Amino acid sequence: MAQVNPKAKQVYFNRPQLMAQLIAARTTVIVAGRRTGKTDSIAAPYGLKMMQRMQGSTGGIVVPTFKHGLTNTLPGLFAAWERWGFKKGIHYVVGRRPPKTFAKPITEPEDWEQCISFYNGSVAVILSQDRKGAANSLTLSWLLVDEAKFIDPVKLHQETLPANGGIKSHFSKHSFNHAMLILSDMPQSKKGSWFLEYEKEMKTERNMEIIRAIEAGVVEQWRLKQKILELRQKGVDPPSYLRGHLRRLDANINKLRSIATYYREYSSVENVQLLGEQYLRDMKRDLTPLTFQTSIMCRKIGIARDGFYSSMKEDHKYNDSDFEYLDTIGYDFQPEAMDCRADRDLDRYRPICIGMDYNANINWIVSGQPDERLGRLNVLKSFFVKYERKIPALVADFCQYYAHHQCKTVVFYYDTTALGSNYAVNSVDFRYTIINEFEKHGWHVVAIPLGNPMRHDEKYNLINRGFAGLNRLTPYFNRQNNDDLILAIQSAGVSRGRNGFQKDKSGEKLAETEDDRLELRTDGTDAFDTLYIGCENRPYSGASFIDPTGVM
Repeated sequence: MAQVNPKAKQVYFNRPQLMAQLIAARTTVIVAGRRTGKTDSIAAPYGLKMMQRMQGSTGGIVVPTFKHGLTNTLPGLFAAWERWGFKKGIHYVVGRRPPKTFAKPITEPEDWEQCISFYNGSVAVILSQDRKGAANSLTLSWLLVDEAKFIDPVKLHQETLPANGGIKSHFSKHSFNHAMLILSDMPQSKKGSWFLEYEKEMKTERNMEIIRAIEAGVVEQWRLKQKILELRQKGVDPPSYLRGHLRRLDANINKLRSIATYYREYSSVENVQLLGEQYLRDMKRDLTPLTFQTSIMCRKIGIARDGFYSSMKEDHKYNDSDFEYLDTIGYDFQPEAMDCRADRDLDRYRPICIGMDYNANINWIVSGQPDERLGRLNVLKSFFVKYERKIPALVADFCQYYAHHQCKTVVFYYDTTALGSNYAVNSVDFRYTIINEFEKHGWHVVAIPLGNPMRHDEKYNLINRGFAGLNRLTPYFNRQNNDDLILAIQSAGVSRGRNGFQKDKSGEKLAETEDDRLELRTDGTDAFDTLYIGCENRPYSGASFIDPTGVM
């Protein structure tokens, strides 16, 4: 247990969270899986410490996109601060000029819209990489880099890191001046792996000696504080030499922190005391080998070059937010209320094409718009529902998100798996149910049949030719709207089948676990396949679809 002060309620931190705070190296890199509390219990106390201990300073919170910052990073920070007694509107304000009762920052921002302002004059600027020049003219004293696997390292090194020089005249004595905390789960692409290089810096002999010295110093600090506490409990005033030794020890530890790099990867094994050995055995038995290596063992595995989508590259992902809209909604909105007005890649006057996948436990819609002029298929957004939420709820989610779309026409591509059965809803088949649900919400549906499902080897060749730029359309994914779909595509493997090989679906029927979630299996990739095959082979234009082969 760790606590803010003796009178405050105790706050639990697990071992990775506690170690990051106790070592407190100037450069800290934590690579850990989802739901390990990176934002809540590592980023939140870090940001709080930076702003409280360097009064009037300016720091930067680096996020891949402004939309991601609004919906992922900031809500986690604010929720943690709220639990610890720091309230929005009282202790800090967001996106506006702070009240006159707040202390003034050393360097006042030109624009308060992208700032978190604390009562003591400290400021954190939200630096989203999809906004050009976000760090221009800034002098930063600290950085928090969230979702680092989505961060462009070239932009970070050219635009942001040079600004992190700190105001030496004010904060040169602080060990955390010029500090940087980098957080991410394990990347699955070469471009997203840039921060893994800090492991080499961590493991240099000199740095390891520094880390060991910090660890020993922290233990000695705790021992001395306990001794002082015991003396006071006995009514004895601690001798001055003891307090002096503690101050010198603290100063020496901070000097070491100011030159230290701390890099750690955390797998589920780190939590074996809580999870139990049997849990790890069960996961190794129940999960596919790839999922076990990434989700449990935290191993470095990139886009599967021998996988089903072997030609997909990092360049097939893009960011495209509408900043004019995002700037108007402020920071007090509910993240789940985000809608299509935040998406600049959406052509609001053209139909939206969809591919779907139907399953008893999870159902998907993958939406996109082809751009014939540029020869690309923009995969705009993917949706899924699980368990008791079925196709009606899935269609409702889609229609709610695209409620402000001007062209209420959806081009629904489907194969024969949508006909004659419906184990996800009722006795009416998928096709009828989907069309009926869209029409209930006021949408017009153009239903285009694709016939029997394409053979896996034919599908593999068609889609990978698309990724290689050899087809009429090349698929590109809106990164912030397709997180789970992208992960599922990148990890989709192949297995032996009747036609030589096929997409590996061996994990689809297994029970869901926290580390093997349904949305990261191949169901969503099948919905994408249908969308791409439809847009490539049966493109829709106006009242009828175009048959590029000339057969129809």
